[in-house]
Amino acid sequence: MSSGFLQAQGAAQGSRPVGGAVCKGLEQSSELSAGGGGGGPSGPFPKWAPMLRVLTSTLRFPRPWKPLETRGCSSNPGAAGREIQVCALAGPNQGIAEILMNRPSARNALGNVFVSQLLEALAQLREDRQVRVLIFRSGVKGVFCAGADLKEREQMSEAEVGLFVQRLRGLMTEIAAFPAPTIAAMDGFALGGGLELALACDLRVAASSAVMGLIETTRGLLPGAGGTQRLPRCLGVALAKELIFTGRRLSGAQAQALGLVNHAVAQNEEGNAAYHRARALAQEILPQAPIAVRLSKVAIDRGIEVDIASGMAIEGICYAQVRVCCQSCMLVSRGQARVGFLGTIST
Repeated sequence: MSSGFLQAQGAAQGSRPVGGAVCKGLEQSSELSAGGGGGGPSGPFPKWAPMLRVLTSTLRFPRPWKPLETRGCSSNPGAAGREIQVCALAGPNQGIAEILMNRPSARNALGNVFVSQLLEALAQLREDRQVRVLIFRSGVKGVFCAGADLKEREQMSEAEVGLFVQRLRGLMTEIAAFPAPTIAAMDGFALGGGLELALACDLRVAASSAVMGLIETTRGLLPGAGGTQRLPRCLGVALAKELIFTGRRLSGAQAQALGLVNHAVAQNEEGNAAYHRARALAQEILPQAPIAVRLSKVAIDRGIEVDIASGMAIEGICYAQVRVCCQSCMLVSRGQARVGFLGTIST
C-alpha cells in the first residue's frame, strides 16, 4: 500500500470537508442499505439503521473541535495532581495517546474521582481526530488497577452502591466503544474491576510477573462491570466460568497461555516492560490506514455479537464504507495512491 493512500485516509479522518463528504455519501449510499435494495437506513432495511448510525459516527467528529488540554503528562504542571492524566506522544509516535492512571494512595482503585476523570478523558480523546491508538498505562509501580475502591464503597448507601456499579459498567462500555484501537499495558496487579477495564480494551499486554483475576467471588460478590460478559467472549464459556467460580489469580505468562493477553514480557527494573511492548504494538498499528482500522474494529465488535450471516452483512457494510471513504481519499491524494488503493481492496 502506498504512503500516499495512507496519508489520504488520515486526511479524510482529520479533514472536515472530506470527512463530511464521506458521511454524506454513506447516508445516501444504496450499497449500505444492506444489499443495494435502496431506501437508505430508514427504508426497507430498518434493522440496520442503528448499525449505520454507528458506522457513520466513526468518521463524524463533534463540533466545535478543540485540541487536548494535556499534550504531555510530565510537561503539564496542572496535571500532576490528577488521578487520570492524558498524554499525546509527538514526533514519530504522533497519533498515539496515553491515559495514565496515577492514584498511588489507593493503588489506582476505581473511586468516584478516578472514574469521573477517566470518563472525562475518554470524552476528550474521542473528539481528537489525531488519536489513532490509545494506551492505558499506570503511573504506580507494580499496579495496573486494583479494582473497585472498597473503602470508598463502605461509605455509600445501598442505592449509591447500585448507581456507582452502574456507572462502572458505563465506563467499561465507553472504553470498549472507543473508536480507535485501545491497548492495556498491565505492568502489575489487575484485579476485579482492574481486569474488567483491561478486558474492555481491544488488546492487552502484560508483564510476565503481573497478577490478574476476577476475584469478586472470593469476597462474596460477582464481577459487576462487564467481567461475566467479556471474559467468556475472550476465553470461552467453560474457562471463564472456571476462573470466575474459583476467583483464581493468573500471572501474565499464564494469562498469555490462555489467550487472555496478547503478549507477556519479562519485567524490567523500571517496572514498565508491558508499557514498552504496548507502545511497540501501537507503533505497528500507527502507519496503517486509520479509517480501515477503525472500521475493522466495528466489523469485529459488532459481528461477534450476532450469527455469522448477520456478521457477514456487517462486514459488507463496513467494507462498503471504506470504499466510499477511499474514493474521497483518492481525490485528496490526487491520484497518488491508485495502485495502493486498488491493490488493497481488490478481492
